[in-house]
Amino acid sequence: MKNEKEGIEKNSRKEGSAAFAWFHATSLNGGAMCMGAVMASYFSVHMTDTLKLPAASASLIMLIASLWDAINDPMMGVIADRTKTKWGRYRPYFLIAPILITLFGTLVWVNPGLSGNALFAYVLLIYIAWGMTITMYTMPQMAVLPAVVRDTQRRNTIIAMGAGVCAASFTIGNTFTPNITAFFSGLGFKNPYIPFMFILGVLSMVSFWGLFATSQEKYLTPITKDNPFRSIGIVLKHKETWPNIVAWIMASLGYGMMFSTSVYYMMYYYARPDLITAYMGVISIAAMVSMMVLMPIFLKVFKTGQKALIVSQAASIVTYIVLFIFGKSSFLFLCVLTFISSCFASMQNALVNVLVNDCIDFVQLKDGISANGVISSIKGFAQKCGNTVVSSGTLAILSLAGYVPGAVGEQNGTTMFALNFLKFGLPCITGVILILCVAFNPFQKYYGEIAEMKKNMSKNEA
Repeated sequence: MKNEKEGIEKNSRKEGSAAFAWFHATSLNGGAMCMGAVMASYFSVHMTDTLKLPAASASLIMLIASLWDAINDPMMGVIADRTKTKWGRYRPYFLIAPILITLFGTLVWVNPGLSGNALFAYVLLIYIAWGMTITMYTMPQMAVLPAVVRDTQRRNTIIAMGAGVCAASFTIGNTFTPNITAFFSGLGFKNPYIPFMFILGVLSMVSFWGLFATSQEKYLTPITKDNPFRSIGIVLKHKETWPNIVAWIMASLGYGMMFSTSVYYMMYYYARPDLITAYMGVISIAAMVSMMVLMPIFLKVFKTGQKALIVSQAASIVTYIVLFIFGKSSFLFLCVLTFISSCFASMQNALVNVLVNDCIDFVQLKDGISANGVISSIKGFAQKCGNTVVSSGTLAILSLAGYVPGAVGEQNGTTMFALNFLKFGLPCITGVILILCVAFNPFQKYYGEIAEMKKNMSKNEA
């Protein structure tokens, strides 16, 4: 018994080494995330202003690519779970994905010298390829963590590390791209995005290849060999999984609204377009503080990701209510309260990842299979559903409210209420729903059985 216990403890100490934790945190959230932030913030302008695509064509490209991106998430999850190689299920994708993301992440910025339908087709295909590559590494990257690390606290620590890296990478890509591209232009590059994307791609290669080298898939059980999409049905048949899916959608909505509504709020509700940059800076810095400083503290104090999520959401709701009522009283007051609310609210985007691990453990307990990839893909699909609602829903609500583009200081009362509601009211609703989903977590009553299952897996490994 003593030797058995020592073997389990020794194995526990080995899993999720410092190198693995670092490469897991910087793979998805490092160079690759920075490339994604640049794409999200500046690619639309590149299409219309540099490539001279009509705005309607650029919008159609985004719509088609987004729809396909959401559809192929579950497909990739199924493929990843059923991959059989001498390196494992998920690790092989870490070898090829960073090469492809560097290739397509560079090609999307190239002006091919085409026009009309040929240019439309070129941009659409390259942009879809870019999105599919992101899916190729996102699902396996999320799925490999519970396959390598069984300890919940260790998983949460690694998730928190990734959140901190994500915040820093997103801020660099979102805020400093004009400075970086100006630097490369000064070095003589006609298209400064190409060297910038190439460098970020090389950084992603280092991280993903390091993740490949330091990961060992130990805690996996066989997947079913029948209909490859049956594993999706196995996951969705459990009513216990649905609150998690709703929570993933709400977190995506709440986090997305925090950024997407800010420009409209400052330009039309506050009627100060000149303060947009300063206000966005407040939110970006708060997101960094949230991920890099507060989230690790919350996880340490409240012990579990679920409790940290509930407390942080409750705190953000309180500040949102104050801002909804008094936000227009002064810009200083607005910035201070926005900073505080964003510090609490930003955590939701990372903390909901602990629910992925809970769901993986639950399905493994109930059905004896490791559906890591499928569950990760369902989470990705839910997140993209939330993102789609954010992008299209905001414009739909404003349109119904009678919003007039460019009419600074001249919007009607209904539009003004809609702007304030979208910025501070709607995130309160998504936050309440998120809290309810997590507070009445149906997985909680199975934690004892899950712990016993992990203990038995460790015995076998020892």
